[in-house]
Amino acid sequence: MKHASFGLRFVLPALVLLALGGCATPPPPPSGGTRVVLLPQADGTPSAVIVTSKAGEQRLSQPYDRAAARDRDPGAPQVDRADAQQIASQFKPLFTTAPPKPVRYTLYFQTGNTTLVPESQALLPVAIEEALKRSGAELVIIGHTDTMGPQDLNDGLSLKRAQLVVDMLKGRRFPAERIEAVGRGERELAVPTRDDTSEPRNRRVEILIR
Repeated sequence: MKHASFGLRFVLPALVLLALGGCATPPPPPSGGTRVVLLPQADGTPSAVIVTSKAGEQRLSQPYDRAAARDRDPGAPQVDRADAQQIASQFKPLFTTAPPKPVRYTLYFQTGNTTLVPESQALLPVAIEEALKRSGAELVIIGHTDTMGPQDLNDGLSLKRAQLVVDMLKGRRFPAERIEAVGRGERELAVPTRDDTSEPRNRRVEILIR
């Protein structure tokens, strides 16, 4: 924010639109001013951002909250609520050129091995096609297990499950340098259980396409 007299401090994941010099909807700051608009999260989760200046700070916590400030103005940023339709119209090129939203797929496995259950066997090609059609997409693939067996073996098994998906992607010529694969073993259970508990929903691989 070197062109403005205030800074930003994020307190929760936030999607923020910055407009310089009166490029957005009224009430505009004078020439040399800056505006911050808090946009809604794609998944509906709450977000917030704190706009600071020498005179104080303002917290934006609701979708389309807006703060405007002047360069070299000692006063605190002024806050109001932007109109969603006006923002969408004013910044249409920004929204239309934005990258696709991240997509997450979850595949489930039979107990103790790297064999997908039938439903996930059908879902895996769908996930691969989604990754291939996104130019420049990056993938995070995380393998998991349930709590059956020793932790060190589960660490290895979870990585093998993730690697199965990686190999399928490489076979379809997805760039290996854009794939991150890890095995988390039984450390991040989808369904908390006691040790030595067979839980199908924990035997999984999560694919994040972003």
